[in-house]
Amino acid sequence: MEQRYPRNSQGWGPAAIARCLRCRRRRRRSAGNPWPRGWCWARCSPASCCCSTPTPSPRCTPAWPPREPEPPTAPPPAGSASNGSGGCRPRRDIVFMKTHKTASSTLLNILFRFGQKHGLRFAFPNGRNDFDYPAFFARSLVQDYRPGACFNIICNHMRFHYDEVRGLVPPNATFITVLRDPARLFESSFHYFGPVVPLTWKLSGGDKLAEFLRDPERYYDPGGYNAHYLRNLLFFDLGYDSSLDPRSPQVQEHILEVERRFHLVLLQEYFDESLVLLKELLCWELEDVLYFKLNARRDSPVPRLSGELYRRATAWNMLDARLYRHFNASFWRKVEAFGRERMAREVAALRCANERMRRICIDGGQPVDAAAIQDEAMQPWQPLGAKSILGYNLKKSIGPRHAQLCRRMLTPEIQYLMDLGVNLWVTKLWKLIRDFLRW
Repeated sequence: MEQRYPRNSQGWGPAAIARCLRCRRRRRRSAGNPWPRGWCWARCSPASCCCSTPTPSPRCTPAWPPREPEPPTAPPPAGSASNGSGGCRPRRDIVFMKTHKTASSTLLNILFRFGQKHGLRFAFPNGRNDFDYPAFFARSLVQDYRPGACFNIICNHMRFHYDEVRGLVPPNATFITVLRDPARLFESSFHYFGPVVPLTWKLSGGDKLAEFLRDPERYYDPGGYNAHYLRNLLFFDLGYDSSLDPRSPQVQEHILEVERRFHLVLLQEYFDESLVLLKELLCWELEDVLYFKLNARRDSPVPRLSGELYRRATAWNMLDARLYRHFNASFWRKVEAFGRERMAREVAALRCANERMRRICIDGGQPVDAAAIQDEAMQPWQPLGAKSILGYNLKKSIGPRHAQLCRRMLTPEIQYLMDLGVNLWVTKLWKLIRDFLRW
């Protein structure tokens, strides 16, 4: 018969075993227990008569030498403006809390390019393209993690855990995230994730979203599989309880905590203005924040939320609404401090440079449906049961000065992660299963 407890020959007597079991039960009953089931038993010792205190993981110690940056390829586009903060040094240590359905894939591409260009070290997931979402982030989820390891950039999807993330980057790292109007985010999330949220399967008719919003409590189960995608997703991604009563004082405490932890909160609706503020904060050049819109959804045949449905969606996501209102106000205070006229000039320069790159890089100048994408390397990941995400065709005749930049700007997230050496065996396996079943 398998021995359940340590042997007496190893220093254990009945009294020690009893004390340790009592300790184990107390630990498991305690609120907020950070140790998994069985942790206590593994660390019980007769000397302590109870459970030893876990040794905290050492924090990042940036002693490793960075890789050599790549040589410059194309010069900045004509008419581009350099960063106006003369004398500042570009910031290279960045935590991007990647929220869902907020143009975050576009921002991810910007960070990939910057890190690759300057030979920076990314903290990547192991086996998939997110950090075991929707579980909380843990350092052990980082590919090739070792205690004390230090990274420049963390930017893949996670459920945020500040202390775990904080220990992976230098003390002066810049924390950023991006928010979106909660009603619009809910609409996008409902259409994109709906097929993998079983509670939506009970909905019938041509407009499931409208049916859900007419009586959400009838359909919604907070404990249901993937239900977090359909209520207060921003609050959830940031690591908070998305089922809090909106009137709870905890809500405002969490919002103020986000304000203390993040140096800049971008807004999807004002993406260009957000990138100008980001460029200023990080002391980057205009070329560093050029972008094409990635992971964009084809226009739905169902009309966008408006009027009463928009108000219902906002009320249903009231925690996110309070979060968004707070940071919408602080965003425009930052714009005022930056200068309205200066902001207008910088946004115009960014749009002009983006337009120039569009003419140089994109065949046809516009995004196309998945079926029209000619190069498999440009094919974006699609939601289950639909091919609604648009992509691009790269021009075949691009000069050597821009060929590399064009390809990188247009490369979807999964392919870019593979280019950067990330092990995506789980994601690849899931794709094979989907292709076999024609999902």
